[in-house]
Amino acid sequence: MATNNTIQGLSFSATLKKRIFDFFLASCGIFFFWWLILLAALLARIDTGENGFFTQRRVGRYGKIFKVIKIRTMRTVSDIDTSVTTSNDSRITTIGHFFRKTKIDELPQLINVFVGDMSFVGPRPDVPGFADKLTGDDRVVLSVRPGITGPATLQFRNEEMLLAEVENPEQYNNKIIYPEKVRLNKDYINNYSILKDIRYILATLLGN
Repeated sequence: MATNNTIQGLSFSATLKKRIFDFFLASCGIFFFWWLILLAALLARIDTGENGFFTQRRVGRYGKIFKVIKIRTMRTVSDIDTSVTTSNDSRITTIGHFFRKTKIDELPQLINVFVGDMSFVGPRPDVPGFADKLTGDDRVVLSVRPGITGPATLQFRNEEMLLAEVENPEQYNNKIIYPEKVRLNKDYINNYSILKDIRYILATLLGN
């Protein structure tokens, strides 16, 4: 696991401004959308027969493990055990497809941002076995809080459809998609600005 004395990233002032921005925006988001989060969780509970909120261990800043919160969009299938999801994954429910397409399933992550586990913009939080295995300069990805959106997220917004078209989705993700995400995230950190964060958020909301 990476440690904070071996990773350099944003300056202290940039990190502080980013955190203040995140806290303010997350507070507003929770205030305006708490009802939609609860409604979506209730529908997911009825749809899947399980807890409408889905939590999963993810790798955060400096390699610290936290639990990301999402709306449950998949039912449990005993013979499927992979963290790579395609658009035709049999585990995704009908309502789950709608939640994933509209990004409603991501709304509970406002809580993760509010408490400081995540940021609005940054590398997507990976399950253990990916980001925590980075070496060399690539480990700068761990210097910032993982984000709800970001350049890599926008670049691969149709990732599930892309993976559905290849013969071995898990191998394609590991060999092609993930290394490109690392490159995009490194570039984001090395050229960070709050204005770019605002642009990424607007691009996500507008679907650009």
